[in-house]
Amino acid sequence: MVYIVYIFLFVFGMVFGSFFHVLNTRGPKNESIITPGSYCTYCKHPLAWSDLIPLLSYLFNRGRCRYCKHKISFEYFVVELFTGLLFCLAYYLYGPSFSYDFFVCLLLFALCINIYISDFKYYIILDSPLVVTSVLIFGLKFVFFGPKASLLAVVSGLVLFGFMFLVRIIGNYMFKRESLGGGDIKLAFVIGVILGLRLGLCALILSTFLALPYAFLNTTLAQKKEVPFGPFIISACALVYVFMPKFVDLLNYLFI
Repeated sequence: MVYIVYIFLFVFGMVFGSFFHVLNTRGPKNESIITPGSYCTYCKHPLAWSDLIPLLSYLFNRGRCRYCKHKISFEYFVVELFTGLLFCLAYYLYGPSFSYDFFVCLLLFALCINIYISDFKYYIILDSPLVVTSVLIFGLKFVFFGPKASLLAVVSGLVLFGFMFLVRIIGNYMFKRESLGGGDIKLAFVIGVILGLRLGLCALILSTFLALPYAFLNTTLAQKKEVPFGPFIISACALVYVFMPKFVDLLNYLFI
């Protein structure tokens, strides 16, 4: 029975991974995710249903378009594979009770995939994944813990939103250019809804340490001025959530 659940979640994750890729590659270019249907980005030929089977279509066609034989980016395969694996990981960590933590972990991992695609490729975090995640987390808190917990989560999100907005103002003044994207500030709200105020702040601080090596290499070796911060924020959030007891103990040790 457990293996059936893993298989279902893996397939479920692959399908959503394919959707996330479409959403976060078309969305930043203001293209519809509905029309036109899936097509080859090189020859523009519409894809048949047999070309859209997650993982298998890529393997059967040897990573090439069936029509023009042009090589297809390995990114499609990686996104579908890792989304499926992350959905299985959520069940491994918090199953089989299908608890609050399991559903939040699924949403958190899904948001990770969305932000990794859009922010690394286009330096943009779409509003739609943030809004959907916030609403669903609010609903889960309301169902599992009641209205007080859900409202407290919103307040925590607003505080972190205000904190990051203040950081942006200070950063813009110091560096004389945009120091923090609007998507990062909105993402801070989602972090607050998921983790609460204390752990949310902990995740934001951790994200700066995660981003430092990449930022150093990106600015010195690649000579790029922009650094996508969103992937590191959501990665820090996932780490804090999965290892929450350890971070709670750390905060209690430091401040109590």
